[in-house]
Amino acid sequence: MVGQKIQRQTGVALWRQIADRIRTSISHGDFDETGMVPPETTLALQFGVNRHTIRSALGALAQEGIVRAVQGRGTLIERKERLSFPISKRTRFSQGIGDQVRETRSVLLASSEEPANAELSGQLKVDVGTKLVRLETLGQADHRPVSRATSWFPADRFGDIAEIYRTTGSITKAFRELGVPDYVRVVTEITATHADESDLSDLQLSPGAIVLVAQALNADLDDVPVQYSISRFAADRVRFTVEN
Repeated sequence: MVGQKIQRQTGVALWRQIADRIRTSISHGDFDETGMVPPETTLALQFGVNRHTIRSALGALAQEGIVRAVQGRGTLIERKERLSFPISKRTRFSQGIGDQVRETRSVLLASSEEPANAELSGQLKVDVGTKLVRLETLGQADHRPVSRATSWFPADRFGDIAEIYRTTGSITKAFRELGVPDYVRVVTEITATHADESDLSDLQLSPGAIVLVAQALNADLDDVPVQYSISRFAADRVRFTVEN
């Protein structure tokens, strides 16, 4: 993976491309035998760049906590197991990873009301212009940010969900207080992309990092949509497991 040629004149900085390749190689276990990233001179030769560019790539990975420079030895890979996040009929953040960490926490970053556009009206089966509650949330595991999500809820049923979530830190508990004792996942679509500015800040990533984007629709037991969300996960911190 590391030896693949990088693309010049693509608008993506060379060091970012190299950081992506090294990050992917680490996740694939390419360096498990040594536990070290190859020397800067080796990487510079493989990628056809100077050592300064390699240092920039390794510096970005160090900021993400993926590698660590060790004086006299080189660049050590920090062993951090990915959390397994299950995608199932009843997908829940805290329950999904709760047995893998000491503590999970969900934080409300912002809330607002907005009218449903064409996409949201189609997902939530409401008319265009219907008032929705929008929540911006951050999911943490052992004080480390794992995901950030934007969720929309029909305001006529869930007008108070922001305040309840602020207190409980749980969509499930908020739903219960608002008359939805249980809900199920209707569909999940997963893609991958580079982190945007909000990802870099909220998930504490460096430029060029990859995030997994999960678009999900939840419905109550009467098959009425209750939540549409777009969640962005740090790709080096989680892996999705689809459960039947």
